[in-house]
Amino acid sequence: MTSPATPPAKGAPQDPRATWPTLGEATRVWARVAALSFGGPAGQMAVMHRIVVEEKRWIGDARFLHALNFCMLLPGPEAQQLATYIGWLMHGTRGAVIAGGLFILPGVLAILGLSWIYVLWGDVPLVEGVFFGLKAAVLAIVVQALLRISSRALKTRAMRGIAVLSFVGIFALQMPFPLIVALAALAGYLGARAGLTGFAPGGGHGAQGGPHLPDADSLLGDETDTQDAAGRRGALVAGLAALVLWLVPVAALVLLAGPGNVFADIALFFSKMAVVTFGGAYAVLAYVGQEAVGTYGWLSAGQMLDGLGMAETTPGPLIMVLQFVGFLGAWSVSGDIWIATLGALLTTWVTFAPCFAWIFLGAPWMERLRANRGLSAALTAVTAAVVGVILNLALWFAIHVIFTQVTTWTAGPVALELPRPASVDWAALALTLLALVAVLRLKLGMAAVLGGAALAGVVLTLLV
Repeated sequence: MTSPATPPAKGAPQDPRATWPTLGEATRVWARVAALSFGGPAGQMAVMHRIVVEEKRWIGDARFLHALNFCMLLPGPEAQQLATYIGWLMHGTRGAVIAGGLFILPGVLAILGLSWIYVLWGDVPLVEGVFFGLKAAVLAIVVQALLRISSRALKTRAMRGIAVLSFVGIFALQMPFPLIVALAALAGYLGARAGLTGFAPGGGHGAQGGPHLPDADSLLGDETDTQDAAGRRGALVAGLAALVLWLVPVAALVLLAGPGNVFADIALFFSKMAVVTFGGAYAVLAYVGQEAVGTYGWLSAGQMLDGLGMAETTPGPLIMVLQFVGFLGAWSVSGDIWIATLGALLTTWVTFAPCFAWIFLGAPWMERLRANRGLSAALTAVTAAVVGVILNLALWFAIHVIFTQVTTWTAGPVALELPRPASVDWAALALTLLALVAVLRLKLGMAAVLGGAALAGVVLTLLV
């Protein structure tokens, strides 16, 4: 659809040993990035930076952070979109599709395989024990994410106030996540326009230790625009094509299958998620939990945790957990493994097709977006609101992991989901406390925590 990015002109400042990679060479690099992309967005972006910036020297540190800030403005998994954007910078539309597609492919295959194992052999004590242990580890990892994001995002009283209101809205008032995101973005934008210091743009992922590779010394150089007019037109065409490939199947399913059909419900629900997934997987899972568990009845809260455990232990974005939710959604109404597989693949399609659209439509005007202080302030406020949403998620997970019975207390518009103290699962509580110590006190890596918790879960299950 578009020609590859034009290599720097002769005489441009760059490493004289550097040569412009072919599309085949870039494909091998992106496959390597995808295979090593464990540990959530922070770990994934660290791998991408090490390979693309430090090792290959394709782009400099400033451009890498510039691209990341752009992806932070978009709904969807920022690490996958960052790979898509850098692929576009290097080789145009084809490079973007390859980089973004390869980034999710290992996760798609791994989650699909684990989903099959889960529904076919999930009652086997060994498998059951693994997922029992992973629940405790995932809860500890969510708490760690909450602390990390809150320390970065809640710098002012205004941001702390937004976080508190966000938590009250979703925990006590059952407000939908999209409404919380919209209200927070509006507050941030209006606060910045009014010149309030508490709403000044900030946060996000900062560079650690400052730039190490100047843009001028990278293969792309320090030019602001690496695409010609044809390349920008190609990106627009590709973005519109991605929108068509996303929306037309959704409309067809809704019109032909009708409301209440599981595939139509999956297409509509996860399409809605695709436009409100600010703040990453942990934030959106709170809303997914409300709807997929409470409204649609596709799976239980414990199964949600099992899915997140799968996503934590496989390469690719954590948002791949949505594929597991879609799989169980189709499985719950059919009991057929192939229908469940179609539900999983449909979920992945409507989750990631919009991600390509956002990159293609926005990338040519990235500088203009980055310079818009109103948009940056809106993102800062959304990040603060995400802290409250993740706190709700942590409590929701804790209630369903540690207790076996839950009751709902209501008073007017307030509805609180509370555990029955007598139903505490002491084994789950002990595993959770050990996982919290391992993550927060001992600072163990994610692989060690997940592996240790899974092993402990197997031992406890076999003993009991």
